[in-house]
Amino acid sequence: MSTSAAPEPALFSPLTLRGITLRNRIAVSPMCEYSSVDGFADDWHLVHLGSRAVGGAGLVITEAAAVTPEGRISPSDLGIWKDEHVPFLARCTAFIRAHGAAAGIQLAHAGRKASTARPWEGGHQVGAEAGGWTPVAPSAIPFSPKDVTPIALDRAGIRAVVEAFGAAARRSLAAGFDVIELHAAHGYLLHAFLSPLCNQRSDEYGGAFDNRIRLLLEVTTAVRAAWPEHLPLFVRVSATDWVEGGWDLPQSVELARRLRPLGVDLLDCSSGGAVPGAKIPAAPGYQVPFAETIRRETGMPTGAVGLITEPTQAETIVADGQADLVLLARELLRDPYWPLHAAQALNTKGPWPAQYLRAAP
Repeated sequence: MSTSAAPEPALFSPLTLRGITLRNRIAVSPMCEYSSVDGFADDWHLVHLGSRAVGGAGLVITEAAAVTPEGRISPSDLGIWKDEHVPFLARCTAFIRAHGAAAGIQLAHAGRKASTARPWEGGHQVGAEAGGWTPVAPSAIPFSPKDVTPIALDRAGIRAVVEAFGAAARRSLAAGFDVIELHAAHGYLLHAFLSPLCNQRSDEYGGAFDNRIRLLLEVTTAVRAAWPEHLPLFVRVSATDWVEGGWDLPQSVELARRLRPLGVDLLDCSSGGAVPGAKIPAAPGYQVPFAETIRRETGMPTGAVGLITEPTQAETIVADGQADLVLLARELLRDPYWPLHAAQALNTKGPWPAQYLRAAP
């Protein structure tokens, strides 16, 4: 009687995007650490990001890295708006890559949700006396009534944002990153331009769908021009605002169709964040249907994120073609070695570092 080996779990199959091959389908989702001074990465970031590479993830993505100082969510956020930020980021990417993972960076601008205190300090907007500034946005509409009114970007301001993203892409290359993700979700600047709830402009950047997506398309084009052809580009979107009259899944599908010819390789599908008070039906895997629909309707590879915690759950998402990649956030804060434990749970060999092999099952 012949026996055959069990097939390799889909979660631990490699994923090739352009010239980069991820060793598995597990990515560290961007998670703000609020631990930078003047935008600089430091030993905290090296250990935080590096431990997830040691823990077996296929892709380790930094927290949102601001492309301008006023693009930070808080004064303590990571940045990549000046060349001086590059050397320590390069130290981080070298460590990540040395331990088998690809290194990704999320480029971001917080828009009207900028200039806030760190979450454990209340998360409220802060003024100049606390290191803050006046945020910018597509329209002069505050995120909530208690927040300051942002400055509506004029055309010169929009051009400066596009240029800042392009410059950040060049610095990302110099720092040794393999993947860039553009943050167009969670109510931050690029998402705010997409959503009619935040964007009430009457010029070529507001109103009709083609106008509201214009800034993201321009940023994508600028970044792709600065980013080598062999390296992948992701975009994170909020697939829906969860509010009537806001950004929604059909618009996200059409956006994916517009982004793919511009050189976007994967859409990372999150949701919400445009306005406070949205009723979000959070439950395990609640955002996976967005990734599945966009993948099916457009052929664009997708990433699924949000309350993915169990190895069998992650395996099903990839094996059933709901998404090409799973991105874990809080679960990887709880357990940096989740990929190694997931491999054991799925009866396959995990990417254990040589230094830890004596503890491997």
